[in-house]
Amino acid sequence: MDDLEPKIETDASRFLEQVQARTPARILTGRVGGSYTTRTWLELRADHAAARDAVRDEIDLEADLGRDFIDRWGLFEVSTLATSKDEYLLRPDLGRSLCVSARDEVAGRCPSGVDLQIVLGDGLSARAIVAQAPGLLPRLGDLATRAGWSLGRPFFVRRCRVGVLNDVGEILDPAVVVLLIGERPGLATAESLSAYLAYRPRNGHDDSRRNLISNIHARGVPRDQAARRIIHLAGRMIELATSGVSVKETWTPSLGDDSDLPRSLPETP
Repeated sequence: MDDLEPKIETDASRFLEQVQARTPARILTGRVGGSYTTRTWLELRADHAAARDAVRDEIDLEADLGRDFIDRWGLFEVSTLATSKDEYLLRPDLGRSLCVSARDEVAGRCPSGVDLQIVLGDGLSARAIVAQAPGLLPRLGDLATRAGWSLGRPFFVRRCRVGVLNDVGEILDPAVVVLLIGERPGLATAESLSAYLAYRPRNGHDDSRRNLISNIHARGVPRDQAARRIIHLAGRMIELATSGVSVKETWTPSLGDDSDLPRSLPETP
């Protein structure tokens, strides 16, 4: 039996490493008495600090995304009714509506009636936009173009909540709006992005009329896979002329090609 103990310990250690490698969640971290180990405790404190910073951080479009990226996409910035980060955090309702000047700017600078309108929003993690948008937006644009869709001019909404989708729909009337927005940071990552999609959103529409692809980050949903899922889901919405609870995602990973993606725009009823 003594001869088996090293092998058992090695197998258990290898199994533990494999489990921990598959998820950013803290599992089987060990303990000292009834407490965390010092290493785990310090990691928790560091990740909590990163999450708090992510909520409070502000985006500087040129400094964080780069002039080349901004010029390539014609990216511009507008704001919601929330006039400060404190007001944004205390009054979620103000983050769901564009301010008057923002509505005018969006109407004046973006084409209306396009097939796909992409919007960037800081949400509760500006860091998520900085980390994910430069890789995700070009892939979305490429896939939309290959599907033969018209693509609106993307823009960035400061102090943004998900409900801003409704204002975008009212102002521009795109077939599908995709909002790429920073998720509430957790203790696993502060760089997780969500993609909310809605078919012809309008004032009064709630979450039941929207679809979501979440956890877009390095150890979650990879950007390339997220882009394919977003375009596939947008195609389903256009085909069915609806979104939300009545639209189920049917995308499954293929062998690395895009054969499962829309190749042309379905007829809009």
